[in-house]
Amino acid sequence: MPSDLIPDPHEALRQKWDQRHTSAAGVGEVAAVLAENIHLLPATGSALDLACGRGASAIRLAQAGLRVTAWDLSPVAIERLDSAAREQAVSVDAEVRDVVARPPEPESFDLILVSYFLERGLTPAIIRALRPGGLLFYPTFSITAVSDFGPSNPAFRLQQNELL
Repeated sequence: MPSDLIPDPHEALRQKWDQRHTSAAGVGEVAAVLAENIHLLPATGSALDLACGRGASAIRLAQAGLRVTAWDLSPVAIERLDSAAREQAVSVDAEVRDVVARPPEPESFDLILVSYFLERGLTPAIIRALRPGGLLFYPTFSITAVSDFGPSNPAFRLQQNELL
């Protein structure tokens, strides 16, 4: 079968997120774990905001003086981030990227932020992408939800003790 006839397994997901980002206002909110731990950030270095959405956290990382790379599957999200970064006069290297197909390279970042994106098979690559002594911020949802916020599908929530 010619490659142009092979369906992209992520196209429906991309369209879903494009619709959400199109209808949402602004760049969203800085991830709470980042806002609460801003004092832990290195003074210099490189940061990756993986599955960055419209980019509030990526912009905050750039404002803190880090070289920021931001990846998302949604072209709409990346366009919004690019626009906001220009308006706020910060530099963010934003890219539409399928991180499952193209995970980060080993030892390429001093800090990685992954907010509410759970792709279990990607976890080893994320850990390898941290440089020695690097920071990983990874807020996500768990099966023992304390609120109704987040996905209803249990496949997108951590199981009890899954990280242990």
